[in-house]
Amino acid sequence: MFDWNDLHSFLELSRCGKLTLAGKRLKVQPTTIGRRITRLEEELDVHLFDRSPKGYALTEEGAQLLPYAEKIESEINSVYQVLSKQDMTLTGSVRMAVPEGLGVGIISKYLKAFHTMHPGIELELLADTRAQSLSKREADIVIVMARPKTGRLVAWKLGDYHLALYGSREYLASNKKIKTINDLVEHPFISYIDDLIDHPQLKYLQDIIQEPNIVFRSNSLQSQYQAVSDGMGLALLHGFLAAPDKNLKTVLVNKIFITREYWMIVHEDMRQLSRINAVSSFFTEVIKKEQNRLLKTG
Repeated sequence: MFDWNDLHSFLELSRCGKLTLAGKRLKVQPTTIGRRITRLEEELDVHLFDRSPKGYALTEEGAQLLPYAEKIESEINSVYQVLSKQDMTLTGSVRMAVPEGLGVGIISKYLKAFHTMHPGIELELLADTRAQSLSKREADIVIVMARPKTGRLVAWKLGDYHLALYGSREYLASNKKIKTINDLVEHPFISYIDDLIDHPQLKYLQDIIQEPNIVFRSNSLQSQYQAVSDGMGLALLHGFLAAPDKNLKTVLVNKIFITREYWMIVHEDMRQLSRINAVSSFFTEVIKKEQNRLLKTG
């Protein structure tokens, strides 16, 4: 007969990958987590985790056990809710992975409000845009730029956002005037590192100019933003980040204008957990509230 504490420890270790973090989430010592995992492995006669200096990763057998353990967790949470007449699941950790720009420009401004509403939930914000984070249990909720086509995922569109071409006012005043798209070939650009781009939705610069003169690349949007602000060149930036900056100015805004989407996705086995619903519902409403700002470019 399974001990729920052992399964619970298995679930938390699968989500965070480290004994110390799993122990923190369950408010027990890391050694206790280790003993519970060992006991569960002995009872099942399987190896559930591969250990390495980087942490714990699920084996094939561990991955097979995971959805069943999550269903048991959901049922136990439901029992607590019914018997205690209160939502006992609005405690614990929820990890949400979001694109860097959205995290800095929108999400971070609502963290205090979320904590005030749900003080028992420890929210972890991860700058990541990979839907694979869900299947690997690196995140509980992910916001991405396109609806996933595979996987046992629940997805819904949050809204659109706009990008435009920006340069610093000093740069634009001291360099050759840009009147047409053809003039852009004489100007330096800031962009992403191509082989580190996870989403084709981020490969938009080449749609505007076939062979841009890229002088700086970074997978950090904040680094790109700083380079443009310092007058290093031009870049396609999120309007909701760049528009409020009086140091920046749009370039050919009537001709260069890009629309992208934000989608929220949750693994279907996690969707019914109340703490997951609390986070996903709150930030879904945040994006709806900020829709006008997301569409702004200047």
